Amino acid sequence: MRIDKYLWSTRYYKTRNMAAEACKKGHVRINGKTAKPSREVYKQDEIIVRKNQINYELSVLDVPSSRVSAKLVDIYRKDTTPKEVFQNHELMQLNKKQYRQKGEGRPTKKERRDIDDYLDESE
Repeated sequence: MRIDKYLWSTRYYKTRNMAAEACKKGHVRINGKTAKPSREVYKQDEIIVRKNQINYELSVLDVPSSRVSAKLVDIYRKDTTPKEVFQNHELMQLNKKQYRQKGEGRPTKKERRDIDDYLDESE
């Protein structure tokens, strides 16, 4: 089975076209090598999919004949992604909330004082 069809059938991408685009952009690797959308997938292949700034690591257990339901996905693949990756992603998302959004204007008086205190401490 083609890698784009495999990723679509195991529900990593909503459409097969999205899976093919991810392959073309180099977000999909099979056994450490960048995969084109037409690359065949076999049992025991190791796949790395970069999606939403997370590298998902998969082991192919079996190849489905067509798209499978969400309950049956675990029959065809084993997710070996370390939990630390998800924790780091969560921390990164929380960290983004601390920054001022573009266009929010100048810092308030309190924020300005905090910035000055931080810069004085670092010197």
